[in-house]
Parts: sequence; structure tokens; C-alpha cells
Amino acid sequence: MQRAFLRALMLAAAVAVAGCDNDVEDRSPTEPPPTVTETFEGTITPNGAMTHTFNVSVGGTVTATLLQSTPDPGTVLGFAIGTWNPTTSTCQTVISNDNAAQGTILTGAASRNGTLCARIYDTGRLTAAVSYTISVTHP
Repeated sequence: MQRAFLRALMLAAAVAVAGCDNDVEDRSPTEPPPTVTETFEGTITPNGAMTHTFNVSVGGTVTATLLQSTPDPGTVLGFAIGTWNPTTSTCQTVISNDNAAQGTILTGAASRNGTLCARIYDTGRLTAAVSYTISVTHP
């Protein structure tokens, strides 16, 4: 009888140990990635354009804002965000506004990490150089 009791005790211990797992599952809520804001400045001339690249760490919302255009804040420019193609060094426009003035905001969603771009360009309306400042907020 003592032997049967000992077997039952060992079997119970074996089952208990087999059911244990040393891996601890992290069940804490997932926090959103930190947001980064980058500012780009430059000057475009009639028929000119400038492209600025930035790296997105994970998918999420991307917002580009035309903060300033001088000397005239009412100057109408082309403004776009898109994906950067390093092979051809081009910005593949995804969201654009060909009638952007100071204060224009473009908002899109990056599906994953990667290099994106913001582009500002003359749509044929400039008669003199324009300085600009844009900001891009992204994950």
C-alpha cells in the first residue's frame, strides 16, 4: 500500500511539473510607439522642388504640415507625402495637394516601417524663390 501511495504521489508530482511553464507571457497593454516630429526648411525657385526623407519605425499616422512660406504666406505650392525609392532617388507621391498654402496639413497612414518622404514643389505659379518650413510627425 505504501508503494501504491508513493507511485500516486510521484505521478501527481510529474503531472504538476509537466503543466508548469517557465515562460512568462507579457500581458501588459501594448503602448503606442513614441511620436517623432522632424522639421525641414529650404527654398524652392520657379519650376523647382525639394524632397525630404524621414524614417518611420513602425506603422502609424503620419502628418505633414506646411508651417511657413515666405515672403508671402498665401503663396500656393504643391505639397505631398509618399514613399521613398532609394534606387531611383524619387518620392513616390501617395497624398498630395497642388493648392497648398501656409497651414496646409496632409495626414496619412504608414502600414509598416520604412523610409517616407515629404515633397514641396512649384505648380507653375511661382515667379520668385520661396522659403518654406514643414514639419512631419510620425511614429
